[in-house]
Amino acid sequence: MAKEVELKIELSVESSKALEASGLLPGYPISADQRTAYFDTPDGFLAKSGFSLRIRECDGKRKQTVKRDGAIAAGLFVRSEWEHATKSVTPMIDGRTPIKALLGARASTLFPQFDMQIERRTWTVLHDHSEFELVLDRGMITAGDRQTPVCEVELELKRGDPAALFDFAQKMDAVAPIRIGVLSKSERGRRLRESAIVSQKAEKVRLERETTLTNAFQKIAGSCVRQFRLNESLIGWNNPSALHQARVGLRRLRSAISIFRPILADDKLVPIQQELRWLSGVLGRARDLDVIVLRVEDNMFAEPLRTAAKASYADVATALASQRARKLLLALGQWLAVGSWLSNPETDIARSVSPCDFAIAQLERCRRRIKKSAGDLASLDDTGRHRIRKDAKRLRYCAGFFELLFDDKRQARRYKRFMGALDRLLAELGTLNDIATGSALFTEIGMEPPEGPDVFLADKPKDELIDRATNAREKFLDAKRFWH
Repeated sequence: MAKEVELKIELSVESSKALEASGLLPGYPISADQRTAYFDTPDGFLAKSGFSLRIRECDGKRKQTVKRDGAIAAGLFVRSEWEHATKSVTPMIDGRTPIKALLGARASTLFPQFDMQIERRTWTVLHDHSEFELVLDRGMITAGDRQTPVCEVELELKRGDPAALFDFAQKMDAVAPIRIGVLSKSERGRRLRESAIVSQKAEKVRLERETTLTNAFQKIAGSCVRQFRLNESLIGWNNPSALHQARVGLRRLRSAISIFRPILADDKLVPIQQELRWLSGVLGRARDLDVIVLRVEDNMFAEPLRTAAKASYADVATALASQRARKLLLALGQWLAVGSWLSNPETDIARSVSPCDFAIAQLERCRRRIKKSAGDLASLDDTGRHRIRKDAKRLRYCAGFFELLFDDKRQARRYKRFMGALDRLLAELGTLNDIATGSALFTEIGMEPPEGPDVFLADKPKDELIDRATNAREKFLDAKRFWH
């Protein structure tokens, strides 16, 4: 078994050609045509277990490869890999890989789910005392009667520091626009087999109790970046769901940074937080307008609000296409993977805490903030209630991050009830926030609802909504904590 460290990058065909013509790549590449078949069971058992199985044919030779997924940061994969030569076009299931024990009787149901035809061009790059392969793949993935093009670069470390991969990626972006990749080729093929994806919700973070706290943060932050990137490409000009989920990905990431702040001390964090706040703000304005537009779809305010929403989507498209956003994601990926926070002696003790103990402390802290700050919701202004809502969202994200660390039957039942009560509180506070946000948006476009925003944007007067939020808060505080 070998360990593979690679940085995955997505780019357009035009960008790939600009990269080749730039002079950044050394000498002439080694070119090869590859055809690869990916295998799984009808129910996708291998993929669900975190494995992929492929047979690749190149220059008349075949190689079977098993990989175990292991993304540790944005775009950076450290994966276990088993491979051997084969003459067969069907998988050889034996003791050389974990597949035999994993599949058991399911091995007989393996079949080729999709295949891939790729033109691969490979350069050996020496950069910053490190050596890595730069592989440019262009081709097509086919699953039944569906096809999708693929154009990506993989930087695979042979020796040296993984930081060199990110540094070289920055040089590539100066030549042609690139983006951190979060999908393996096997995932691309599986997604091609599925129905059209409108948006991507957050996936559960699978933390192992024996993992380190730094690795736990890398996995959590990586899942947030993945959620953002998977939705970024789906936003288009009118996809409120993808926009919302991309924004949620950024909010989850910012919450994760806040939660793990005790172990994240280094000089790169503050600039990254500032840029995340900027990008979140651009998406946030468009999301606020989407919420209001949906509520006033069939009345006199719909057209001016739709005009404002269209302009906000244009701002989102401009921001996402900007070098500023691309540099942010590359800098974030590098910081997550190889930042100095990973070995800062000032946080040695903090990093030594187990993920379970850390999770319990942070969940208690988040819940305590809500209990302490909520008080009498009627006596608070809109800003005060919004602050409680942000605390409640942070708690929700925190609970989601650590859910699988508390997975016995009793904890699972408590988790479901706890999150149900928290979600009801968030829904009530969200309605109150929509009223406050809507008031500002109506003022911005120079209009005011004749009945006032509290009646116009909600199903009840504001005082009744505050009463409902107060009751929801009491029920939430009565819910048993799943981490106990």
